[in-house]
Amino acid sequence: MDINALLHELPLQNITDISPFNKGWSTDEKFIITDASSHKYLLRTGESHKLKSFKTHFNLLKYCREKNIPTHSVIDIGQYDGGRYVYLLMDWIEAEDLETRIEHLSDNEQYRLGYTAGQLLQKIHQYPHMDALRVTWDVRFNKKLDNKIKMYQNSSDKYAHGEILFENIQQYRHLLKDSSTVQHHGDFHIGNMLIDENHQLYIIDFDRHDTGEPFEEFNRIVWCSDRSPLFASGRINGYFNDNVPERFWKLLILYISSNTLSSLPWARQYGEAQMDIMRDQYSSLLYHYDDFRRVIPKWYSPPR
Repeated sequence: MDINALLHELPLQNITDISPFNKGWSTDEKFIITDASSHKYLLRTGESHKLKSFKTHFNLLKYCREKNIPTHSVIDIGQYDGGRYVYLLMDWIEAEDLETRIEHLSDNEQYRLGYTAGQLLQKIHQYPHMDALRVTWDVRFNKKLDNKIKMYQNSSDKYAHGEILFENIQQYRHLLKDSSTVQHHGDFHIGNMLIDENHQLYIIDFDRHDTGEPFEEFNRIVWCSDRSPLFASGRINGYFNDNVPERFWKLLILYISSNTLSSLPWARQYGEAQMDIMRDQYSSLLYHYDDFRRVIPKWYSPPR
């Protein structure tokens, strides 16, 4: 990819600097662009087969801004290099990563930010489906569960007491039947949130967007609870307006179990250190759920 050729396609003038920005797990290439007025932009690029996904990303960001969901302002989207690549240009957000900042905030502020995040997720779920499901959610997700089970069984890497994950899946997978579906952010957790100097929360990284059952968006809440149980609790309470249904807790166990099952084989490509993180996270799950003898985790705080 010729980044200099792309710069001529962008609706920007007097560019003074362009720097790679490689945070996160996305395979997209990202850059920070600065102009002569010291204004910053975030540029995301990918191969042409991602054009539809980039367009959805663009439309989701537009919707969020229209509904007062704090995120990037979109500026432009297009193709370049003879259509081989696609780009998405956004305004830069001057803020810190919430996952590193959260521990320095008061308990009340941690809970408030989580509550706000839950309310914002509820708004995202009101956006019309960008992709229609070809099959019902229960058929789609049960197939995913079976594939993850097979992946884990075929892997040489195992959790201590990993059999509990299989028991959880068998116990709760029937709850997938007749599920509603919504537009997903796709990777909604504290690692994809920012906080500015005024304690304004921002939701970023919509690039894994898809369509699915609403509660699946909580499948990564362990990343939130590990950083701040109060934030994670606020996120749940905010989403449900302080009225959390019992069905949510059971489906949460199913989705967390599904995610955990595939996390260890996935982590193998990133080395032993990443695998140790996944093992530690599973040990934390067993603690907070009393080896899944309880449905509501210990870290959860009821509405204030």
